[in-house]
Amino acid sequence: MRRIAILTSGGDAPGMNAAVRAATLLGVGKGLEVFGVQRGYQGLLDDELIELGPRDVGAIIRDGGTMLGSARCLDFHEAARRDDARRVLAARGIEGLIVIGGNGSLTGLLALTDPAECDIPLKGIGIPASIDNDLAITRLAIGVDTAINTIVEACDKISDTASAHDRTFIVEVMGRRCGYLAMTSAIASAANAVLFPEMDKSDDEVVETVVRAVVRAQQRTERNKRVLVIKAEGVDIPIERLKARVDERVREETGRTNIETRVTVLGHVVRGGRPSALDRMIGSRLANAAVGGLLEGHSRMMTAWTPPSAVPTEHVKKARSDPQVSLVDLEYTLRETKAMLEGTSNFVKWRQKVFAEIEEVLSL
Repeated sequence: MRRIAILTSGGDAPGMNAAVRAATLLGVGKGLEVFGVQRGYQGLLDDELIELGPRDVGAIIRDGGTMLGSARCLDFHEAARRDDARRVLAARGIEGLIVIGGNGSLTGLLALTDPAECDIPLKGIGIPASIDNDLAITRLAIGVDTAINTIVEACDKISDTASAHDRTFIVEVMGRRCGYLAMTSAIASAANAVLFPEMDKSDDEVVETVVRAVVRAQQRTERNKRVLVIKAEGVDIPIERLKARVDERVREETGRTNIETRVTVLGHVVRGGRPSALDRMIGSRLANAAVGGLLEGHSRMMTAWTPPSAVPTEHVKKARSDPQVSLVDLEYTLRETKAMLEGTSNFVKWRQKVFAEIEEVLSL
């Protein structure tokens, strides 16, 4: 293998640049020519490739986002357009592709390297990058730690105001259909309740969860009656409707009209910012394993950070260079991801059980 390319796709995640940097430096160090694909799969179709060297990536480890850019590309769902992408790579003499991204991005890599539709040999390895942590098998994806720290910092500041005025704040965080960010940040920020898709509650049950936390706070003997509720964006009830229904029910329960509920949607602020040390380290080590995997002849795999021990041995190979990283069969990973997002995996069932047990503790 003489030439490889690196592509970032999907939602940006802090730490993507660390992975691009590590893959470039290691590739060049191994005697490879390294190219970066600009604007994701759309840039691949448009032949927007640039050669990368140490000077191009030297300082990007500190930067959020992705230096290569990202873009939506619905065309990539068509086999004919994937053929176009393979021709672009073949014309450039590129034999290995590293894709850094989430569920959809790695699904694209699996299709691009499918032997059934691929006349031109191409090896590919994926690196999980998603602040939502909605990929199975890997304990953490790139960007998750930074996103959690951003949420907790925001919630700490909101809690100061909530405490000063005895207010209830409902804070909505990103995560799509995965509640990991909400659940983890709720524990870290001492929230009184957490609402996440995996809890599988009706709108009425969601409302009552918040109302119970507010009523309990109002019954405290100490002055501070602040309530912090973390809501994952994947919980279907819109946050403004949730606020209105909670206010109505609290008035019914307490007979008071002066209990204030406020809402804050953190939105894309959760995506941005300089990556944490952990995300820089994870991004670098996953990229190291990805380049090593390509040079060892592996393909259609994903680098995973400390995958669960329950993964069948036929689907996983330990990275030679890193005891914390494994190469996992990409098709198996995406199948497990689908089960996780549908709520049918054992991991999601465990998550539901744990939070059912601590739900009452949070609001004490």
